[in-house]
Amino acid sequence: MPEYPHPLIAKEGWPFIAISLVLALLVTLIFGAGVAFIFGVIFLFTLQFFRDPPRVIAGTDAYDVVAPADGRIVAIEECDDTWLQRRALKISVFMNVFNVHSNRSPIDGEVKQVWYNPGQFVNAALAKASTENERCAMHLKSATPDNGQDVTCVQVAGLVARRILNYMEPDMTLTRGQRYGFIRFGSRVDVYLPLDAQARVSIGEKVYASSTLLAVLTKQPHA
Repeated sequence: MPEYPHPLIAKEGWPFIAISLVLALLVTLIFGAGVAFIFGVIFLFTLQFFRDPPRVIAGTDAYDVVAPADGRIVAIEECDDTWLQRRALKISVFMNVFNVHSNRSPIDGEVKQVWYNPGQFVNAALAKASTENERCAMHLKSATPDNGQDVTCVQVAGLVARRILNYMEPDMTLTRGQRYGFIRFGSRVDVYLPLDAQARVSIGEKVYASSTLLAVLTKQPHA
């Protein structure tokens, strides 16, 4: 399993958890537990939102693609990958506020490029979120024996999400299931695969980051 430097609670959540806990305690001391109930609920919500448990990594083959996020599959379709200027198979995972929001690499590979695009904050469950919302795209070259295949992984902000975090830079390497970023408060992740990749999930299916096999890349002839 990849190195996991901050178990159970995501490092991105520590300031929010600390603030909500201090507020709950202060209100309890000043006004009593009855008045502080709502602040206690906020603290518990914040704590569960930023949970980040370790996961078993699905798949053992270099061509296996795992889910990059927890959530529900909202799209499996052929479309334009505008980042790499190609037609691709897009598989989209929508995360609601009760899902784990840590994002993980779908494949073993090298980061070739990272792009950030500002945008809107429409509901991430809608198809237009992929092209209109704030997003951060990452081009990965798979570590497969066929000289590598191109995979684009795009973090998309949602209706209440206002912060996309991606810690990768070009020439860095990722292992399948390794944590690379986080999106705060509702969002989606789109994965663009070669057209001949085989999806292993269906629309509406609930998936788990790293632990669900999302698709399988087709083995290409050696050049």
